[in-house]
Amino acid sequence: SQLPTLQGAELAPDAPGAAAQHYRRVRLQGRWVPERTVYLENRTLNGQAGFIVITPLELDAGAGHAIVQRGWVARDFGDRTRLPALVSASEAIAVEGIVAPAPSRLFEFAGPAPGGPIRQNLDLAAYATETGLALRPLTIQQTDDAINRGDGLLRQWPRPAVDVHKHYGYAAQWFALAALITGLYVWFQLIAPRIRARR
Repeated sequence: SQLPTLQGAELAPDAPGAAAQHYRRVRLQGRWVPERTVYLENRTLNGQAGFIVITPLELDAGAGHAIVQRGWVARDFGDRTRLPALVSASEAIAVEGIVAPAPSRLFEFAGPAPGGPIRQNLDLAAYATETGLALRPLTIQQTDDAINRGDGLLRQWPRPAVDVHKHYGYAAQWFALAALITGLYVWFQLIAPRIRARR
């Protein structure tokens, strides 16, 4: 996240390169493809159910397309199929955000995933085949700026876990357990039989 901001042409074209770019800041220039917007349902924020809104962005200079996680919006509990009205500028825009993996997958029943705008999960490769778009193998979590701040979407993205101290605690527990097992083995297999033999 401390590395320089990426531009659209610098986004990785393959999965290994995309993984190396996760959590880097990015600034993209392009146009929304609003007819391909997808709403991932059953996503909660602050205890409320809603959708993560995902829209492809056609990158400038023929750099392909990138999936943008635009934000979260509450669902209509009176009508599950009613979708919120979104403002998607038709002209070229700048999108700032963070390179991220695909949205987390939720449990879904077996069977083909629906092809409509409301979905449980989004597989990037399958979505690229479905839409015919040249998608980069990553997503962008859009961040707030002066332009999009009033669009009705919330962008409280979870921060990646970088706290390594809990792993030190796990290591200490395993070493303590190994020491205990070693001590019990020495006592019951070596020391205790000798004590009994002397009696």
